[in-house]
Amino acid sequence: MFADREDAGRQLAAKLVRFKDKDPVVLALPRGGVPIGLEVAAALDAPMDLVLVRKIGTPGQPELAVGAVVDGDKPELVINEEVKGLAHVTGEYITQQKALQLEEIERRRKLWLGDRPRVALKGRTALVVDDGIATGATVRAALHAVRRAGPARLVLGVPVAPPDTIASLRDDADEIVCLATPDIFWALSMFYSSFPQLDDNDVSALMERTAAGHAAAGAP
Repeated sequence: MFADREDAGRQLAAKLVRFKDKDPVVLALPRGGVPIGLEVAAALDAPMDLVLVRKIGTPGQPELAVGAVVDGDKPELVINEEVKGLAHVTGEYITQQKALQLEEIERRRKLWLGDRPRVALKGRTALVVDDGIATGATVRAALHAVRRAGPARLVLGVPVAPPDTIASLRDDADEIVCLATPDIFWALSMFYSSFPQLDDNDVSALMERTAAGHAAAGAP
């Protein structure tokens, strides 16, 4: 369906370019969402920032998320109350894990962004982008955190996601732009001809390109 993330980003940008005069800010979810965000930001002449989300796994089952924490001036904690109850997860455990994940978020922000300040979102059009969505838990946490920052409009943009996942996120954003919603969805990689894993150096390099490109365009 997509040659690579850059191709998907350009296709998504074509659908989001109508927000170009709406004071947009592009917010990418690392790592895979960063190449997508780069294309969207370039097309809209918009600044780009990252939304850093870390999952909180249940004790003994780290892949089963009981919640997620999102960076920001006031970090957002999103809890799956159903999983918390079924797995008998204590509040003390969640508090400890939140602190650990916030430390990792801070490490990654410094690594990927250095000392660059967060882009202000209040009153602007926030475009949250990723390379695709499976269950939607991470994206939902990101949307909750971005919403609290006070954007005038919150838009989620992704190349591909299952239809039931998109339906479940409808109340979390003002608008969702998804290029494809296939019924058969085994893995995100099945929709990309080239889908390499990105490492920290890749993300850092892409963010440098974003900052340089926006500066060259004359942005403050």
